[in-house]
Amino acid sequence: MNFHMSIHLELYRIFYLTAKSGSLSKAAKLLYTSQPSVSHSIKLLEEKLGGQLFYRLARGVSLTPEGRVLYEYIEQGYGLMMTGEQRFSELKQMSAGQLRISVCGAVCKYDLLEGIRRYAELYPGVRLNIKDESSTEIARLLAVGESDIGVVNLHQLDEDSFTLWRQLTLQDCFVVGERYRDSIKAPLSPQKLTTQYPLILLQKGGSTRDYIDRYFHSHQVELIPHLEVSHLDLMVELAVQGLGAACVARSYVERELQSGQLHELPLQAPIPVRHLGLVTKNGMPLSTAAQRFLDLFER
Repeated sequence: MNFHMSIHLELYRIFYLTAKSGSLSKAAKLLYTSQPSVSHSIKLLEEKLGGQLFYRLARGVSLTPEGRVLYEYIEQGYGLMMTGEQRFSELKQMSAGQLRISVCGAVCKYDLLEGIRRYAELYPGVRLNIKDESSTEIARLLAVGESDIGVVNLHQLDEDSFTLWRQLTLQDCFVVGERYRDSIKAPLSPQKLTTQYPLILLQKGGSTRDYIDRYFHSHQVELIPHLEVSHLDLMVELAVQGLGAACVARSYVERELQSGQLHELPLQAPIPVRHLGLVTKNGMPLSTAAQRFLDLFER
C-alpha cells in the first residue's frame, strides 16, 4: 500500500488524460509535452503498478480491463480535484464564499451598515452572515472560529488574543417620546433622571447594561429600571410609545430624533463615550472574504 501511494500524482494525471483522449499524441498536446514523454510516463506507471494499462492500437490506445478499473477510480479523484481548484479560484476571486460578522445592533445600524452595503455591492457572490450578539459572546465566537470578524467593547479586549483593525465610538443617551416632550427643561442629574422618568434599559448580563450600571454607580445613584428588555428595537418602540426614558446609543436613534419621534434628555453629567473595536482573532487565518471587508475600512 505505501509503495503504491508513493507513485507521483503526475503519473496518474498523464494516465487519466491519455485514457480520456484515447491517444498518446492528444494527451501530449493537453500536457504541453512530447508523445515520447507521455509514453515513457505510462510505461513507468505500469512498471510501478506491475501490470499493463493500455493496448497500443493503430490509431491510439485502449484501456485494458485492469486499466479501465483504475481509470474509473482516477476519474472520480481527478474530478474532485478539478472541482476543488475551481472552488478555490472562486473563493479567491470573491465570486463565492461566506463572511461571518458578529456585532451588536447599535454599531451595525450605522457605523458598519455603509461598509456592509458597499461590500455586498462589490462581492454579490459572497454570502453574509451577520449576528447580533453581546461582546462576551462575540469574543467566544471569534475564539472558536465561528465568526470571522467581530465588534467588541475595548475595555474587554484581550490585546494578546485579538487584532484591532478599527476603533468605533458610541455615545449613549436617554431619550423619551412625545408624551414627555414638555418635561424637558434644564439638564438632569443622574439622581433626578431616575426619579423623574421611568427608565427603560437592556437586561443585565451584557456589556452595554454593565456600562450604564457603572455610570450610575459612579454618581452614587441606585439604578432601578422600570422596564428591562432584551433588544434595542423594543426599547426604542417603548420610548416612542411614551412608556419612559430609554438608554440607547445616540447613533441608533438618529432618525427618530430627527423626525421628532424621540427627544434626548439633557444630562448634567453626560455618559462617557464607549470605545469599541473591529477585531479578528489572532492565530486564525483570514479568508479572502474577511480581508476584503477589512480593506474597505482602510480606504
